[in-house]
Amino acid sequence: MAAAIETESPSPKIYIPEEWSNAAEAIACSLVASPIAFVCGPKNSGKTTFSRHLVNVLLQRHKKVAYLDTDVGQTEFTLPGLLSLTVIDKITPDLTIPCLKTPERCFFFGDISSKRDPTTYLAYISALYDHYLKEYRSNSKTENQDSTAMPLVINTPGWVKGIGYEILVNMLNYMSPTHVLKIRISAEKKNLPAGAFWSNDENTDNVTVIEISAALQDYLKRSVLVQKDARLLRDLRVMAYFRQCFPSDKTISTIKELAHALAAHPPYEVPISSIKIKHLHCQVPETETFYSLNVTIVGLGVGSFSEQLPQCVGLGIVRGIDTFRGVIYVITPVPQQILEDVDLLLQGFIQIPTSLLQVQGCVSPYMSANVISIN
Repeated sequence: MAAAIETESPSPKIYIPEEWSNAAEAIACSLVASPIAFVCGPKNSGKTTFSRHLVNVLLQRHKKVAYLDTDVGQTEFTLPGLLSLTVIDKITPDLTIPCLKTPERCFFFGDISSKRDPTTYLAYISALYDHYLKEYRSNSKTENQDSTAMPLVINTPGWVKGIGYEILVNMLNYMSPTHVLKIRISAEKKNLPAGAFWSNDENTDNVTVIEISAALQDYLKRSVLVQKDARLLRDLRVMAYFRQCFPSDKTISTIKELAHALAAHPPYEVPISSIKIKHLHCQVPETETFYSLNVTIVGLGVGSFSEQLPQCVGLGIVRGIDTFRGVIYVITPVPQQILEDVDLLLQGFIQIPTSLLQVQGCVSPYMSANVISIN
């Protein structure tokens, strides 16, 4: 029997303890009218769950809430490998349901960890934070800017030791959070240091540090961590994203059906002369550039000729390359009018789910027939 696409999520039923509810309410009801909350803690401690719960609580008092996702391995509203700023305007009753949203702005980092290139990783996050400040905190036309600004929730990775710790410190020193929410687990050596660990300045009165325990504990008060199948969750997100290439009423309920649908879907024909190609985190010989792109996922970038940090408008699957005709065949749910502005293909380490490639008859590249041209 074919595996289902949308029913494989291993997420358990969400439990929000009273301590978490109190912490979220304390942030939302603080003297700061529009808080900037930085959520951090070790791996699998519940940072994403708390962040989404906090967004829901803030939406009870604000029309919109901004969400800065810095966890490239376990993204919440976008695809793995992306760093994004998303504006949310609706409460999500069921936190177990993963949902893809179109971000306000995002960058394609191209890996599921920051360890390969912490400098670029931090540059992208700083740019997203700067965009938030510019658009939602400094442009208020009223005298009391803070009362009309949009709250921000910053979710972070669970890498809190070594270089991961240094990255967190850099992020906190660059940003100006009003609240730092730390989740602690019973294994003390895995936790972040107590207090305002990122600052050498004793004057941190403008930041409220809140520490809470992981949601689930056993009878000995030890943290019970929810072990996630991270790769499966990433694959499900990628498949859900490319499912958007088709109308919602089209019957695609299994991985096999999705693989065959993608194999039959007309790709866009992108002239090689109209784009740049950039390989992230590795060097590829010039003679191998096009071969390395074939049957891979790429980030679709815009502004490569005018911006130091080109924005990403989505992902695409390179389904074939015709070097004689000078075209690349790309499958993507990105609308054609947006795709026409793409001038950069970014290749990282975000892979096509193996389950899609294993479906018989769905791995051969497209020929030049039945394509959509991009001029």
